[in-house]
Amino acid sequence: MRANLTVAGLLAEGVRELRASPAGTEPAATAELDAQLLLAHGMAVARARLKSHPEDLPDPSCTQHYRRLLARRAAGEPVAYLTGSREFWSLTLKVTPAVLIPRPETELLVERALAVRTAHEGRVADLGTGCGAVALALASERPRWQVVATDACGDALAVARANAAALGLSRVELRHGDWYQPLLGERFDLLVSNPPYIAQDDPVLATPPLRHEPSRALTPGLDALACLRTLVHGAPRHLAPEGWLLLEHGATQGADVRRELVDAGFRHVRSHRDLAGHERMTEAQR
Repeated sequence: MRANLTVAGLLAEGVRELRASPAGTEPAATAELDAQLLLAHGMAVARARLKSHPEDLPDPSCTQHYRRLLARRAAGEPVAYLTGSREFWSLTLKVTPAVLIPRPETELLVERALAVRTAHEGRVADLGTGCGAVALALASERPRWQVVATDACGDALAVARANAAALGLSRVELRHGDWYQPLLGERFDLLVSNPPYIAQDDPVLATPPLRHEPSRALTPGLDALACLRTLVHGAPRHLAPEGWLLLEHGATQGADVRRELVDAGFRHVRSHRDLAGHERMTEAQR
């Protein structure tokens, strides 16, 4: 590999390396995007700069940094952890290996929360907030909502706190604790959560990028529905009259989640599909 490649040359080199890697099963367009994101990060420039100035010669230290990131990406490490950020709901969020990487399908949780609660004021709790993606997205859309975000992991809350500060959304109240434990005696108009819902023995956990993400945010153990059940059965004690519970879940778990909600006495139980056509989240009213 030559040390004095232009931006265009480095991008071409990156695409070749990513496509040739054992983890390189994505389409060529994904490899190209990953290479662009990593080089833009290494050069500390916007991705648009790479496209408008392909003839630029990056500093040798930037080139070396880029190639180190490429090697880690080729081994399956997620781009978000390599660059330290991820876009979600038009927000740029800091992410670290302490938190799950926000995914586009989770934006459905935000969409439905805004749809079922149209009032300018209200109280909402995001349970298991991770990097704060859902709570901060809701706070950015509804400035007068009182938003509480909880997580059992102190490191995750530190990431969420940094994101809230960077986005100027420090009014979001972050609390440490497991599920409803930090909400003792309180009621909310909305409860939202993207809990762990992959069974511990599911082989998908060993595939990139999941093997790099925190297992506690992915699996509740052998019973994939364990956390979802905890959230369903604890919700009535923390929902205001006619309040809503919104849960993200696995693509094949919609029927099971609906059954749990009906058994717990909820009404208006319905699931919604993501852009891939999978039942991805279910909502229900107290």
